[in-house]
Amino acid sequence: MAAFVAVGDISLKRRLRRAERARQFKALALVLPLLAFLLFTFLIPIGGMLWRSVDDWEVQQVMPNTVAALATWDGRDLPGDPAYRALAADLMQATKDRTVATAAKRLNYAVNGFRTLLTSTARKIKEVPAEGQAKAALVAMDPAWGQRTTWAAIKNAGGPVTDFYLLAALDLQRNADGAVVNAPDEQSIYRDVFLRTLGIGLGVTVLCLILGFPVAYLLASLPAGPSNLLMIFVLLPFWTSLLVRTCAWIVLLQSEGVVNGALQWLGLIEEPLRLIYNRVGVFVAMTHVLLPFMILPLYSVMKAISPAYVRAATSLGATPTQAFLRVYLPQTLPGIGAGGLLVFILAIGYYITPALVGGAADQMISYFIAFYTTDTVNWGLASALGAVLLLCTLVLAVVYGKLVHGQQMTGGLK
Repeated sequence: MAAFVAVGDISLKRRLRRAERARQFKALALVLPLLAFLLFTFLIPIGGMLWRSVDDWEVQQVMPNTVAALATWDGRDLPGDPAYRALAADLMQATKDRTVATAAKRLNYAVNGFRTLLTSTARKIKEVPAEGQAKAALVAMDPAWGQRTTWAAIKNAGGPVTDFYLLAALDLQRNADGAVVNAPDEQSIYRDVFLRTLGIGLGVTVLCLILGFPVAYLLASLPAGPSNLLMIFVLLPFWTSLLVRTCAWIVLLQSEGVVNGALQWLGLIEEPLRLIYNRVGVFVAMTHVLLPFMILPLYSVMKAISPAYVRAATSLGATPTQAFLRVYLPQTLPGIGAGGLLVFILAIGYYITPALVGGAADQMISYFIAFYTTDTVNWGLASALGAVLLLCTLVLAVVYGKLVHGQQMTGGLK
């Protein structure tokens, strides 16, 4: 009898394990399409962008002998004659393969004028100089071949990976000795652009919070009928194209637009104000576009707050202001944090709205990413700028997660 019970227990355990595995396979089958979608539309593109920011294949592919000859060069003095002969041989082969422009474009990113140097030298070389004469021959063609910075640029671009683009995105570069230094002042723009991007994102977030908090409070306080009607107006911008909304603000804010016309008619101004193609237009248009993303998280949190808390506080002697600040407002912090994070992340990545309603001094980092992607086709720098922006977004998300976790722990202890 005991043996029969033991066999039955083993059989039951096996059936339970098979049932559990079948349940897991079914769950995986249901989630698999979503995972595949995320993989091909999110993870792989981001991985490709990150790889582009460090990929450096052009010089290594076009000038393999030169890169190999410079592998042991310490960078203190000019390289030896074998490096010059390798360069001459590589340029002759690249001229036949018509790939000189590929390496010249990459090296021109590092040293301005390198494209002209490389293409002109390639045209002048007819044969590989004799051993011991290559250095003098190339320096005679162009004195730049007698400078350490020229050869350091080739060595640093030798690949297969590089930190050149990531350093450039932070206004840094490597000098002839390989040390990381600040880029020249005339080339240092990206730190200011990132600060401008973060400043505009923060300003838009604050404006959305100031305007969205009362609206969300009203929606949460009204009965279901009026609240649902007003919610339609909050969601209405989602049914209109972003480009249409931005162009509408151009019409409204221009010198002869509705806003200036109304202010002049009321006698508040004598001459039209400049409300477009500056920071004012960027804040107005972006706040209008992103305001629903602040209202909806706030509304979802406020709807769950019972009015009994405030009534209890006032019944215990608190003024309405005290009840709001000490009882109601702390309960809305999760909504404020979620809405603020959502609006800020969306704001720092905006491109169309600042490009249309902002001036030259109001363009955000997304403008430069688009510029290097489509106009100059500098995929490396565009990817590096995108990688830095992605890092900022991840840092914000981690900080928000820590703050929320810490608040939950503090609430649990209380």
